[in-house]
Amino acid sequence: MKLALCFIAVYLPLIAASPSDLTIGQCSKEDDVFPAAGPNCRPVTFIFARGSTEPGTLGIVVGPGVSCGLKSHYGARNVRSIGVRYPAKTSGNYEAEGCHAEGITQFVSDLTTTVSQCPNTKIVAGGFSQGAACLHAAFRRLDITTLARVVGVVTFGDTRNKQDGGKVPNFPPERTKIYCNKGDEVCNGVLKTSNAHRTYFKDTPAATRFLVKMIGPIQ
Repeated sequence: MKLALCFIAVYLPLIAASPSDLTIGQCSKEDDVFPAAGPNCRPVTFIFARGSTEPGTLGIVVGPGVSCGLKSHYGARNVRSIGVRYPAKTSGNYEAEGCHAEGITQFVSDLTTTVSQCPNTKIVAGGFSQGAACLHAAFRRLDITTLARVVGVVTFGDTRNKQDGGKVPNFPPERTKIYCNKGDEVCNGVLKTSNAHRTYFKDTPAATRFLVKMIGPIQ
């Protein structure tokens, strides 16, 4: 029941905010990973790292909501959403860079593989909580060519917000949006969660609009 309520909380504000050609089922189902053989290129690619203990690969708090928002705007066949596969255990928050090493490596791999396999896709990236830390660490490791292919970034409840000065390493601030709720101390470098850390689903419509602005029109 709690999981179902979480999904309702994520999707209803988004669907109410804009018309959609997607069903609730399409919005909530687990999304793409790289196939065993051959690329699956679409005009837009959204790569997202979930927060600690979230299920699946996109999580439930914000990842599916942004994915659904992008697909609603551009059409489901034009957007590929990739959830970074990593353990997302709470212990990762206490690693040197605030994320399991596997999450950092996989985020880098997902980005570089997308760049090499899909030269025409527009890439946007995001992360929630520990997933945001994975994103920060991954962007420190990306080469210039890969960084240049990313057109927009959004993070929520960013556990590396204070440490990195409210910016994503090596990425333009004007193409970055960091969502930090009032009272969410993880954004101030304190690893203590509260209700303020659990309500970022309300920001998915705004985050989607920001990414759409960064992506622009597609062919």
